[in-house]
Amino acid sequence: MKTPAPSTQALHGAATRGEVGEPLSPSVVASTSFYSHPDAAGFSANEMGESAPYFYTRWGNPTIDLLEKRLAILEHAEAAVCFASGMAATSALFLSLLKAGDHLVLANVCYAGVAELAQETLTRLGISVTTADATKPERIAAAITPQTRLVHIETPGNPIFCVADVEAIARVAHERGVRLSVDSTIATPLGLRPLELGADFVIHSLTKYACGHGDALGGAVLGCTEDMNELRKGPLVHLGASLHPMAAWLILRGLETLPARMALHQANAARVAEFLESHPRVHHAYWPGLSSHPQHELARRQMKNFSGMIAFTASGGVALARQLADRMRLISYAVSLGKTKSLLFYIPTDDLLRTSYRLSEDDARAFRETAGEGIFRLSVGLEDAEDLIEDLRQALAD
Repeated sequence: MKTPAPSTQALHGAATRGEVGEPLSPSVVASTSFYSHPDAAGFSANEMGESAPYFYTRWGNPTIDLLEKRLAILEHAEAAVCFASGMAATSALFLSLLKAGDHLVLANVCYAGVAELAQETLTRLGISVTTADATKPERIAAAITPQTRLVHIETPGNPIFCVADVEAIARVAHERGVRLSVDSTIATPLGLRPLELGADFVIHSLTKYACGHGDALGGAVLGCTEDMNELRKGPLVHLGASLHPMAAWLILRGLETLPARMALHQANAARVAEFLESHPRVHHAYWPGLSSHPQHELARRQMKNFSGMIAFTASGGVALARQLADRMRLISYAVSLGKTKSLLFYIPTDDLLRTSYRLSEDDARAFRETAGEGIFRLSVGLEDAEDLIEDLRQALAD
């Protein structure tokens, strides 16, 4: 039998054919503990093997296990480990790979929480951090030192949705004996599979498109079996940021419609991006599917779905943000992304550079050239595209 398509894997991946009378949908196994035996499992997670039975939900759980296996199938990874949030997943990976004296090269455009984790927490632990423009692999290469242990990028990069060449960055990292992790939350496994392009690790905030309904937090790291076993025995158990089985069940439900949703997210984003690009009040619109996007040709080669995230700059700044928040009727003024409903949020450039990013003068100047005084981040949902355009048209009117 041929390998099933992603739309089939999202529904059936890792599932077993049930017996007559068994439930068709996955069950939520909410128990924290499982029947055990002195010969079955030790008290320490260090003794936990690949075939160890379920013992304690922080170590492993049937509902979470199904989610991990299905994610691995979609991402074409050997294994996955789920965490309580995307930030928990990123923290676990960083803290498992880096120690005092090590060096991290971080994409200069990435999720603000990850930038703050690196610049505030990791440096306090004696880990040095250098930011570099991930749209230019030579900048990543130049930032690598003999102490570098990890390069971490995000593509498309939140909040301006720049696109990094994963294959080229993996090559320059591996030539220097450095590992590469890629936050692929916005692309999803339907749009990009970084492991196939040479990355060592993929991170997803499952809170976003994977869940898709805005009702569960979750995160995942994917990679080879050996690395995932170390993550499970170490950070998952000892840092304690384990995913709740009910959240895992909600994310599994979301994965079932991920292929259909991503197709509509992309189609709607294309229409809305074209409208914004032509609006007289909008200076620039950034969506990887637009021919005007700085890395459009790379996005066409590397991505199978351009996702539903648009960034745009417009005259008015904070005053316009207030106007949009007051006038929009379908689009909600709210943080986060990847939901069924459309969301918009304004991020002032000064605030981002002051509180989250620690950029060089040149990189800060380049960021301002793209983001202006502030960036409007629009997560395009599943509403009718013409209705969304009309909502933006009336909200943007002078």
